[in-house]
Amino acid sequence: MEPLYNVECTLRAFQVVQAQCPDASLTLVGSGSELPRLRMLASSLELRNVVFAGRVAPDAIADYYTTHDIYIQSPEIDNMPLSVLEAFASGLPVVSTDVGGIPTILRHGEHGLLAPSGDAPALAAHVLRLLADSDRARTMAEKAHGTLAAYTWPQVRSRWLAVYDSVRPGRAPQAAAVQT
Repeated sequence: MEPLYNVECTLRAFQVVQAQCPDASLTLVGSGSELPRLRMLASSLELRNVVFAGRVAPDAIADYYTTHDIYIQSPEIDNMPLSVLEAFASGLPVVSTDVGGIPTILRHGEHGLLAPSGDAPALAAHVLRLLADSDRARTMAEKAHGTLAAYTWPQVRSRWLAVYDSVRPGRAPQAAAVQT
């Protein structure tokens, strides 16, 4: 719940979702400097069914993914959000902003849906689209789950070693080969 994660945008998107799906719920996991302001915003937007779960132990986070239908986030920058991979592993479709490295791991329309940074109406439209088309949401989640092997240690180990080796002192610079 820090400014760079722009949770305010998620709350504003949820306001739009809840206007069309009154029983919708939103669980926000985490804590941070923005928490008091975000609680006040949720209240001023008259949102219902919003739970601020606070900090969750790593071994308990899976429970939050398995009890929800969609994972939504709205950061202004994020290079490689583990939470997106956790959502993929949990079988959830993902709706996110298209910032940082997120479009590298989530292809719009294939593994989830992306919206421009700060665009709460677009995020809400994507969530509503997935709620209205559970088959499409399931297909996206399945395709996303299929990408997880690329993030396992056996797959990334050699790439990390090549990068570290390329910057080792006393070694002539060489181009590191990277497969995608």
